[in-house]
Amino acid sequence: MDHSPNPDEAPAGPLGFREFTAARSGQLFRTAYLLTGGDSHLAEDLVQEALSRMYVRWKRVSRLENPAGYAQTVLVNTFLSVRRRRSSREQVTFEFPEVAVNDQDPTLRLTLLRALGELSAPDRAVLVLRFWEDRSVEETATALRLSSTAVRSRSHRALARMRALLADNFADHTDRC
Repeated sequence: MDHSPNPDEAPAGPLGFREFTAARSGQLFRTAYLLTGGDSHLAEDLVQEALSRMYVRWKRVSRLENPAGYAQTVLVNTFLSVRRRRSSREQVTFEFPEVAVNDQDPTLRLTLLRALGELSAPDRAVLVLRFWEDRSVEETATALRLSSTAVRSRSHRALARMRALLADNFADHTDRC
């Protein structure tokens, strides 16, 4: 019995997929390159994502009449789903918008950040929104889906906890001033 592969028969499994990928990845890349407006890195990512989605379903896809057309559809759908994600809205820039912090006392800043990190997540969220982002009680309540009264009482308790955590450190910092 001869077990040699039949050249007319499409190879099954990963080998068939490798051959398909070798034959079609150039065309998929060109399409992705045009979809992304010339971003070659994003185009490569899209092709890789589309091909990985096809690999998972390769047994079924390889039996389709036009697997190349299916690949194009998967590529376009992948592109559209990436465009919907927030992270895809990043824009490359040659300018850095961050401004250097001119901290007179970086240890105080680190101490405050460390103490803030010791608070519970809800307390931390209230303090950050109220005092770091300078939001009103009502804005903070809306953002956190709390009542205004809950925001006020949580702020009061969280500030009291921060004062307790920082009591010794503030005394050290005020002595230096």
